[in-house]
Amino acid sequence: MSEIKVGIVGLGRLGKVHARNIAFKIPGAKLVAACSIMEAELQYAKEELKVSETFTSYKEMLEKADLDAVAIVSSSPCHCDQIEKALAKGLHVFTEKPLGVDVEECKKAEKAVEAHPDQVFFLGFMRRFDPSYSYAKKKIEEGAIGTPYMVKATGIDPEAAVEGAIKFAPTSGGLFIDMSSHDVDLIRWFLGSEVKEVYALGANFKHPEFLSCNDTETGAALFQLENGGIAELHVGRTAAHGYHIETEIVGTEGSIRISPVPEKNLAILYDRYGARQECVESFPERFDEAYLLEMQEFIQCIIEKKKPKLSVYDGTRATEICFAMKKSFEEKRLVKLGE
Repeated sequence: MSEIKVGIVGLGRLGKVHARNIAFKIPGAKLVAACSIMEAELQYAKEELKVSETFTSYKEMLEKADLDAVAIVSSSPCHCDQIEKALAKGLHVFTEKPLGVDVEECKKAEKAVEAHPDQVFFLGFMRRFDPSYSYAKKKIEEGAIGTPYMVKATGIDPEAAVEGAIKFAPTSGGLFIDMSSHDVDLIRWFLGSEVKEVYALGANFKHPEFLSCNDTETGAALFQLENGGIAELHVGRTAAHGYHIETEIVGTEGSIRISPVPEKNLAILYDRYGARQECVESFPERFDEAYLLEMQEFIQCIIEKKKPKLSVYDGTRATEICFAMKKSFEEKRLVKLGE
């Protein structure tokens, strides 16, 4: 297979990132079709991406476009149904997180993937492909910090984007569902174990609007893992300085910290406010390279007929843990996974 013909569904902020990467930056891949319910996004695909075929119907794109693979970057409730349909058509599938909006949907996606073992299924947990995170994983595997036993994770969206979070709070699933899956995946990845139980709390000091849909602007969670490891998570929507992602892995012989300052670059500004580093403002900016690397790996898996290290089960597990956090927050108690 000399060239992988890809169709994409969803051309919002992240969809455009994936579409540009497929169209212009990945040898062996060609973006041939795009699907969106927004006319402006289809115009973007035609004019900026030079896509020859555009569709407002996902089903029609699968039936009419000459495709080898699809990239699913649509709204979260659509993912599992679109995964099933694409696999049934014999296509390879890349899907953005979350795998599904509830555990039952994730189980259906598992069955669809299991029924098509010769097709590549790739889940977009892009932080595993970020150079800093993959470097940390390599050092851990080499024994640089001994046995890892704790992860401290922080993920806070900028205050500048909070109005959007408030607007979509009634349908987003809440803070722990909407924003925690990447950190949960990293906790499992770095500690090499499954989460056993979780206790989560929330606080609203700045935006009481979240209370109207039983949500929170800031959340904290403490995890116990099956191998005895522990993790803590701080997730929120009100970072004054920009998009803040930070992770620390603690081991018996040392620790690794990733992005303690969410710096835009290595430049330091010296002015009347002191010495300052500008911060990244959004997830596409912070993980621009990771999005490219994960899509390159997806195409390479198809070409080389190999299975990705990330599986559909990683998506299910992350969803289960996020729902356990939500349950703990709402019921104000410790929740054991699987109860």
